[in-house]
Amino acid sequence: MNASLQRRLETLTVTMYYAIIFLMIVIGYFAKYILAIYFIIYTKIPRYLVLLYAIWMYYDNYMHNVTGTRAQFKQWFKTCAVHRYFCNYFPIKLVKTTDLDPNKLYLLCNFPHGILCAGVCTAFGTDTAGYSELFPNIESRIVILDQHFKTPLFRDYCRITCCASSSPESLNELLSTKPEAPYTGRVTILIVGGAAEAMECKPGTYRILIKRRKGFVRLALKNGVPIVPVCSFGETNLFDQLIFPEGSFMKKLQNYIRKKFGVPLLYLIGRGFSQYCFSFIPRRTPITVVVGSPMDLPKIEEPTEEQINEYHGKFIDHLVDFFEKEKHKYVENADTVHLEFV
Repeated sequence: MNASLQRRLETLTVTMYYAIIFLMIVIGYFAKYILAIYFIIYTKIPRYLVLLYAIWMYYDNYMHNVTGTRAQFKQWFKTCAVHRYFCNYFPIKLVKTTDLDPNKLYLLCNFPHGILCAGVCTAFGTDTAGYSELFPNIESRIVILDQHFKTPLFRDYCRITCCASSSPESLNELLSTKPEAPYTGRVTILIVGGAAEAMECKPGTYRILIKRRKGFVRLALKNGVPIVPVCSFGETNLFDQLIFPEGSFMKKLQNYIRKKFGVPLLYLIGRGFSQYCFSFIPRRTPITVVVGSPMDLPKIEEPTEEQINEYHGKFIDHLVDFFEKEKHKYVENADTVHLEFV
């Protein structure tokens, strides 16, 4: 009852934000065809709106560059009040440890995924954490599941917030072509662990999936772009969750849903709107997204497995060194916290 209006607005924004996105994803993934058939068969005016939107989805699916009015709308959307309240709720901060050349292309590999990727999406998808001041003239594109661009309504939100498909064609285009003016360089942000890493998320831990994931190194070598480690300190503290043992029925069910639909079924424990014990709202805990120094790679059109393994190992060493140097600034009891590879 004694909370300030500012804090109330921040909590309300985060609650509605995730509730709306959750509904868009659930309806888009699991009910889009049923709803489309219903509107087309049993309604009069809405059927035409559904058909027009389906045509728009097909047409817009092949648009890669956003210019003119849409670009201006994107800039306004990235700094609007909703994103400011969202950023200040945790709060989320963006820190750079070294300058990036504004005329180059970079592949930023973010760890850990966490449950919601709140830190990296806010830091690079909006301008509320000061991205444009820290990295002037560098366009940012966050790589997300290709399935999201096939989800009605949610796909449009993803485009506005500078997201890109995880398809090989999309990644190769981002890592090989210069952005349009006024940008002179680009950072492509890849969350290497993906949805599978979210299933390993627990407060106070940094369990990441990278040992068996080497495709990002292949793409970086093929295009000759530097790889930059990024760590979202505090991302794993937003929720607790029930983690089931390997081989159990629930673990198999989670893996099946993740492979089938791209997103896992998680049993989350957060906070409520008026209490702090349990619900789906993330906890109000700081997230600091720290951008490390680039690791340069040579350009190799067709890298061999030996070359991929060599630079993959070098990047892991680079990542561990970066984490160990930065963790004391953002992690409690840092001496007992280390990267865990699963």
